[in-house]
Amino acid sequence: MNAMAALRQYQTVNTQTQLTDADPHRLIQMLMDGGLSRLAQARGAMQYGQLAAKGELIGKAIGIIGGLRDGLNFAQGGEIAVNLDRLYEYMISRLVKANRDNDMALIDEVADLLRNVKSGWDAISH
Repeated sequence: MNAMAALRQYQTVNTQTQLTDADPHRLIQMLMDGGLSRLAQARGAMQYGQLAAKGELIGKAIGIIGGLRDGLNFAQGGEIAVNLDRLYEYMISRLVKANRDNDMALIDEVADLLRNVKSGWDAISH
């Protein structure tokens, strides 16, 4: 096993351990971190003309944001959940456009929005 394969294996085991040990609040933080990471990677792929990787990474970011959206609890979250639902829907539409138009500014816009949501989430004690 080469060093890169060993590193990937460690990261997979480490992530699985974190998921097993994580409470729901931490799981949302991990999803947001993953979304921000995919957006940064997609931006880099776009910058270097790696269109297939860009599309795949934007697709993963859309999947993560969709997961955040699916996890909203409208009964408990009320107006905040409704507003987050709309924001996540907006983020997804912007990422679809970013992918189609190769527009880095749209990736940056979504990353900024997700960072803002994450900072609010991080401030909530659980």
